[in-house]
Amino acid sequence: MTRTRLTVVVVVCVAAVLTAVSVLTDLPGRLAGDAAASEGWRDWNPSTWARGTDEFDNPVVDGLWNQERMRSATSADQPVAQDIGVDERGLSDPEPAPVAAEPVPQSYQKNAPIIGKLFFDTPAGPSVCSATVVADPARPGASDLVWTAGHCVHAGAEGGWFRNVVFVPSYNDEGTKTATGQDGSAVAAAPFGTWWADGAETSEQWIAQGTPEGGDGAAFDFAVMHVKRKGGDSSVSLEETVGAAARVNFRAPVTQDISTIGIWGYPAAPPFDGELMYNCRARPGRLSIAPDQPSLYRVGCTMTGGSSGGGWFSEDADGEPVLISNTSIGPTTSTWLAGPRLGPEARRIYESVSGEFD
Repeated sequence: MTRTRLTVVVVVCVAAVLTAVSVLTDLPGRLAGDAAASEGWRDWNPSTWARGTDEFDNPVVDGLWNQERMRSATSADQPVAQDIGVDERGLSDPEPAPVAAEPVPQSYQKNAPIIGKLFFDTPAGPSVCSATVVADPARPGASDLVWTAGHCVHAGAEGGWFRNVVFVPSYNDEGTKTATGQDGSAVAAAPFGTWWADGAETSEQWIAQGTPEGGDGAAFDFAVMHVKRKGGDSSVSLEETVGAAARVNFRAPVTQDISTIGIWGYPAAPPFDGELMYNCRARPGRLSIAPDQPSLYRVGCTMTGGSSGGGWFSEDADGEPVLISNTSIGPTTSTWLAGPRLGPEARRIYESVSGEFD
């Protein structure tokens, strides 16, 4: 699967990463013109779809992601077995107690501007994940990079790249609804606009090993995207638009050195509906799925599918919140979430995407 008050205080030139990241103390319709949408793409035939395409390709389809289509998108995340990682080798810590997900206060663009919702098309239909605006070392203060889970952009060993991938920061900003759903305001749904990905990379391990269920590849289930500026290269960047971007820590701190992890996302599987942002905060433990791969961080949290890809934050040595993981998997009981520890492979794809758009 999946996978109060976040306020990334990294406000464009200064501030601190996530607008009130009090992150840890409070803690960070059918498409008209389907032919145009599929032009240049391979068929969704399960045996071939996008497997013949090594590089991410995501041509803009104007008007595709209207509010009706966004609301119709569902989570494709598959939960793992509750007893995954149970062993006698001491590589996994005991299962954590569940921590109830708390709604993030609106407005999101004030309290959690870097957190957003990811929309994309799969062979099964429109789907959703969560994602985070992250800093770009090549463009300080003007990043167009977004962090998410590998399974939110690529199907892993059984498929290829997903299509029509867009990022909507502070989705449903005011959390407004009517009896029939969101109030219909385009500004409320996407206060910072809809950003099309024009580049993405995930780990070689996820592409080779990743599966939709069972947890295979979860230790490397991360991805970095670059989004297209609305007016070309000279226009305002994503970071400048939302006013913040999170730093990323690739040192993979050990669990005993982390007092609290904060998790943000848009859970979409019951009892949630994907329209509101939630947060969990708890002390992490270890989850080992394969002895020859790094262990994952695991935290008690009741968020469900749709929260996958959402950012995990802890305080760095300087006291500022930094991104250290993203939601990858969770069990059928929705009592905990686990995410990969970010090391050399995560840094490699991060720097690769950053360098591709010099």
